[in-house]
Amino acid sequence: MQLNTIKPASGAKHAKRRVGRGIGSGLGKTAGRGHKGQKSRAGGYHKVGFEGGQMPLQRRLPKRGFKSALLKYNGEVTLGELQALEMVEVSLAALKAAGLVARNVKNVKVIKSGELSKKVALVGIGATAGAKAAIEAAGGSLA
Repeated sequence: MQLNTIKPASGAKHAKRRVGRGIGSGLGKTAGRGHKGQKSRAGGYHKVGFEGGQMPLQRRLPKRGFKSALLKYNGEVTLGELQALEMVEVSLAALKAAGLVARNVKNVKVIKSGELSKKVALVGIGATAGAKAAIEAAGGSLA
């Protein structure tokens, strides 16, 4: 192989379509836009969802649902993650330092997933009913 024999893969390069360049090109006169109408005009087209003046679908359907902006500040930790954590007293700052929750999290809740056999004291952290029972069964506490 030499530099002068290298060429792009077949079909990788193709000539740009040049419209409005005479009858011989096959795309002269109306340049592939057809005759008259909104789509033939310069700058003339409809917005996304436009249905020719009919009430658009996104406006005909009812509004539904709600997603709280506060959800991004909530985090969760499993019992299995607490078991792997080498701490007796667990707080929000400790979980952030360990990388178990994101930096912008303000509220953390422990969920019952995995096993917990060591004693853990939670400070300023909530827990589900099942997780609370599992923590207390292992000799831990919630403050």
